Amino acid sequence: MIGVHTGKKRFYAAVIIILVLLLLYPFQKPQPIRYVDRATGQIKTEQVEAGGWLSWLYNNPVGELSLNAVIKRKFASEWYGKLMDKPSSVNKIAPFVKKYHINLSDFQKKKYISFNDFFTRKLKPGARQVDTNNNVVISPGDGKIQAWENIGYQYFIVKGYRMDLPDFLRNDSLARVYADGSLVLLRLSPADYHRFHFPVSGRLSPMVKIKGDYYSVNSMALRQDIRIFCENKREYQIIDSKKFGPVLMSEIGATFVGSIIQDHQGDRAIKGGEAGYFKFGGSSIILLFRKGKITIDADLLKNTRNHLETQVRMGEHIAVAK
Repeated sequence: MIGVHTGKKRFYAAVIIILVLLLLYPFQKPQPIRYVDRATGQIKTEQVEAGGWLSWLYNNPVGELSLNAVIKRKFASEWYGKLMDKPSSVNKIAPFVKKYHINLSDFQKKKYISFNDFFTRKLKPGARQVDTNNNVVISPGDGKIQAWENIGYQYFIVKGYRMDLPDFLRNDSLARVYADGSLVLLRLSPADYHRFHFPVSGRLSPMVKIKGDYYSVNSMALRQDIRIFCENKREYQIIDSKKFGPVLMSEIGATFVGSIIQDHQGDRAIKGGEAGYFKFGGSSIILLFRKGKITIDADLLKNTRNHLETQVRMGEHIAVAK
């Protein structure tokens, strides 16, 4: 108990220091995050929850100090996650729905007992159309996609940094399986539906869990350092598919993501079936395919080359088998 109290004291002391530093080094206006709305083809600007705060953390030297000292730590995300489980957190739901124009008619519940209860809301049957063609890979969730057909020679997002598969997977032999393969990154913002689904059907391997930090996976943070994916808490398993070979699906935690919950049963993945959900916060899903197994949709590749994400919904066509 002494250790717990000491940890809390350190946390609150760090928060006070950060608040003082904010007065000395205030927020700067963040750069807008632009994306393509796939449904309309329009280029839009994302509303970022706490955008000024994120910009300060990742673009200000004092902010970076605060990030590494407090925000990326597990206890900070657990602390905030517990707040979102409290009944009093329901007061945050209505302003959140209004700000992000969330269509509640897509979801099953009408009343929620906490913000996390709302955050992990379930879709109504038929609220998303799943492409059932056996040759098609679907998006595992709602969010914004970037995609690379061959990560062996295509540079990854920022600063010439390539995806370091051995570091990401912590498994050299498995990394060799996906060398020169295809990668799809789905980023979920806090406003998105936060349950994730299987992109293909097949037999499931056991889940692998890798401990790590809780950096933000917002595009603002990823612009600074894509290695965040190799440092954050993550989980993965492989879907052994006849059409697509071994498809690796990884869920990645982020700042204030209290938990990654795997709620599927058994060792079979059914395309479009629910795999699990994230508690509060933005998060990401990475899909890895062996070289030459898929052809990614042309619009996703084009937008990625133009440094734009593409807004998709769960169940949408994102690739086909070669």
